[in-house]
Amino acid sequence: MQGDGPMKAVMYEGPRSLMMREVARPVPAEGEALVEIAAVGICGSDMHGYHGRDPRRVAPLILGHEATGICRGGPHEGNLVALNPLISCGRCDDCGSGRTNLCPERELIGMNRPGAFAEFIAMPEVNLLALPSGLGPAEGALMEPVATGLHAIGIAARVGSKPLAEAKVGVCGAGAVGFLTALSLRALGVGELVVSELNPGRREMAARYLDARIIDPRAASVAPGSLDVVIDGVGARASRAQAVEWVRPGGVVVHVGLHETGGELDIRRLTLSEITFVGSYTYTRADLELALTLLGRGNLGHLGWLEERSLDEAARAFSDLDHGQVAGAKVVLRP
Repeated sequence: MQGDGPMKAVMYEGPRSLMMREVARPVPAEGEALVEIAAVGICGSDMHGYHGRDPRRVAPLILGHEATGICRGGPHEGNLVALNPLISCGRCDDCGSGRTNLCPERELIGMNRPGAFAEFIAMPEVNLLALPSGLGPAEGALMEPVATGLHAIGIAARVGSKPLAEAKVGVCGAGAVGFLTALSLRALGVGELVVSELNPGRREMAARYLDARIIDPRAASVAPGSLDVVIDGVGARASRAQAVEWVRPGGVVVHVGLHETGGELDIRRLTLSEITFVGSYTYTRADLELALTLLGRGNLGHLGWLEERSLDEAARAFSDLDHGQVAGAKVVLRP
């Protein structure tokens, strides 16, 4: 349902076309709350939609799902909250077992429902998480990408043969997911850590904020079969091949990124070396709560790499990201 009052929203209208529009303000349904958006991050999947490469995101659509805001009305009135953008049914076997990310009826704001590149959004109350005291809206908007990395780390910890504190771990990519995954690995006490990144600005940023070996995979290499775990935060043909080459026999590759499909894996090596190749999709409520805990305690270090812009600058921000003109790992828009 929508109300009569207008609001501003950034509308995706086709490949590389974003326009600020005035649209009707949403009216919460039963069990929902109206949230006034305070900050919303630009995700790699938003960029896929912007390029017209995601058939699940159909124009016209309000993108955006990494958000915080203030509840306007309802039991959480006035509270600053982070949004769990993945809306599940709460009834199926997966939801009952806590694997809400695999719910067959799941919806994601900014994809199946209007997103958060707007002044207001209607959200189920069960999808709102209170921000820890002292954590600001922009920093709180990192909850979702941090939780994505934590979910992948949790899979690696369960499947791998070594505790993370003793493991040699590689991360492909120093974009938002890869960089935040690497920061989370450090916060959780990983042993040896190497991060590969093609973009020189991002390599410089990662070197400044992350205690790890940062490499350009075109100019430096990791010894084949030397890492216990490799987390692919890119999801490209080249990064998948790199991950399989780097991981040791009996090791684990966790595939998170969705940059491109296709391409062949070295199935022979996976088989003969008994390598586990496993996908990791989004997060659970527990991952989101842990992400807020780490952010609230400052366990991910100084967040000076976070870049804030106005929601009015959304089209320019997307264009800058598209042309590799943003060195920081995350751009957050403020209405």
